Amino acid sequence: MSKSLVAIVRYDKPLESVRKALELSRGLDHLPSKAKVFIKPNIVFWTRAVTFPKWGVITTSRVVEDMIILLKERGIDDITIGEGTVLMDIKDTQTSAHAFQTLGYGILKQRYGIKYLNVFERPFEKVDLGDGVKLNFNSDILNSDFVVDLPVLKTHSNTVVSLGIKNLKGMIDIPSRKRCHNMTPGKDLHFWIAKLADKMPPMFTLLDGIYTSERGPGFDGRLHRSNLLVASADVLSADMVGAKVLGHAPAKVPHLVHAAKNTNRPLDLSDIEIIGEAIEDVARFHEYDFLYSETDEGIMPVPLAKQGIKGVYYRKYDLSLCTYCAIVNGLMVAAIRYAWKGEPWDQVEVLTGKAMQPTPGMKKTILFGKCIYQAHKNNPDIQEMIAIKGCPPKPQSMFKALHQAGINADPALFENIDQLPGFFMSRYEGKPEFDEKFFMID
Repeated sequence: MSKSLVAIVRYDKPLESVRKALELSRGLDHLPSKAKVFIKPNIVFWTRAVTFPKWGVITTSRVVEDMIILLKERGIDDITIGEGTVLMDIKDTQTSAHAFQTLGYGILKQRYGIKYLNVFERPFEKVDLGDGVKLNFNSDILNSDFVVDLPVLKTHSNTVVSLGIKNLKGMIDIPSRKRCHNMTPGKDLHFWIAKLADKMPPMFTLLDGIYTSERGPGFDGRLHRSNLLVASADVLSADMVGAKVLGHAPAKVPHLVHAAKNTNRPLDLSDIEIIGEAIEDVARFHEYDFLYSETDEGIMPVPLAKQGIKGVYYRKYDLSLCTYCAIVNGLMVAAIRYAWKGEPWDQVEVLTGKAMQPTPGMKKTILFGKCIYQAHKNNPDIQEMIAIKGCPPKPQSMFKALHQAGINADPALFENIDQLPGFFMSRYEGKPEFDEKFFMID
């Protein structure tokens, strides 16, 4: 049995580096002539309010254009770029349109005749992936002849890595995304994620590691200039090698373990031939987990514990916390941190996701989000319930809940939530390796 080819290439020149990765991996060998091609980048998040650190968060426009050029060289004229960006309001079409234009997709349309679309404005089709997994996928990708999967090379706070398979989560509708976030033993988030590529058309995966991210998937992680590309015609092979490049053994990445089991693949890379750079020459360990502290003073993120905060129990997120609540969860943590004035709060607990249980003895329990509220709205163990019922919670409701709990958070944080990503830009100011031009089309 022939081995799957995976190419590891150092990025050092526009177009030619992607061309090398493509040729070494033979990624388009099975591309049909005159194929209808769907390109799936990763635009995990966007805001119109400020420029934010896109490096290691969003697929570079440089790689997107290079792939289009290489497809055009092979006579492919029907090319569509599609994405389902995480938004606070699903009815908000302007933010996705702004992302596409800012990233230069409008110029790509004029220059190469490609199309681009927001999947939430397009139809979905129910797909039975087996084992009780049924998800609604975007019709455009399902009905294409070939898929080019262009994720970012990054770690992820829930799934350890977010690569080719995980990138396809952007192709399912909102109810399907929420359905993935469950805690059913043996059939949790990792189990569902592992199946996302199973019914895709033939696919080429190119992991964009010009910039990489640890503690992703968002802009609040640590971003690096890594200048790497990982490419394969087999998405699982690309992901297993990508995980190793990020310093994580595939056997330690639960959704890759499930995917390998589903296809009778070994996890030790023994059925993969790596061409180009050796893993050991390019690998760098990327943290994926946000650390929490459990002490006599409570459970909370390590930065809060180091600050000496007392009287708040902020339990660590679990797999049932969906991406939409996860985005604003960080705002809650920041608001508590900045509200601390040295006086302990009165036994306040924050519960998130779907599965957490209240701690006996807590005086005030904040139920963060619709799911946890539905789970505990009639729980007699809660002394004072402070419910934030939104899906996802609205910033103003979060602000009111904290004040009801006696935590005098700064209202400006909640009034200007779209400005928050801009604060993270200061980490990269004056560092020439973090170049916005990678996300522009000349």
